[in-house]
Amino acid sequence: MAFLNLSPRLSDPDALFAALVAAHDGLPPAASRRLDAKLVLLLANHIGDTAIVLDALRAAQATDEPQATDEPGEEPA
Repeated sequence: MAFLNLSPRLSDPDALFAALVAAHDGLPPAASRRLDAKLVLLLANHIGDTAIVLDALRAAQATDEPQATDEPGEEPA
């Protein structure tokens, strides 16, 4: 049975983070969300296991970080 591996595995996570941020530079909020959605779907397809992707979704939802907003002055959801 496959499981979600939460152990650090990236050789250069800072470079990946920088590339993700750079990919969003200059994009309006809606285009940025589309990019994120496309990336998630591409990676989910690569993983190829719905249960693993759903585990990852639950793990991401379990974080206690505040939600970002698109509008200045808008309170996080």
